[in-house]
Amino acid sequence: MARQVDLLEDVSVAERVTDLEFTVGQVCRIAGITKMQLDYWTQRGEIETRGKKQRLYDSRAVEVVMLIKQARDLGFDVNAAISAAKEFQAQKDERAEQERTRKVA
Repeated sequence: MARQVDLLEDVSVAERVTDLEFTVGQVCRIAGITKMQLDYWTQRGEIETRGKKQRLYDSRAVEVVMLIKQARDLGFDVNAAISAAKEFQAQKDERAEQERTRKVA
């Protein structure tokens, strides 16, 4: 007879993060930045958000914010940081698409 614990399967929170949306406060805590920085970068970098009263950021938008923060910490000015973050994400998307194409072929 199977024990109850034997019926469970491993779960991964990381695999589900792409389904989540984050509030301004959560994004600030995740990225280690202030609300003022997030507001400025969101506007300047044209980072997509949802919601009217409460802006919500998906995991892709949070990734852009974290890349901008990383670039700023490396000494990039804001414009260069935003540009580098967007280019990095575009290259990542291209690699993922190539990998998907390779698997299909």
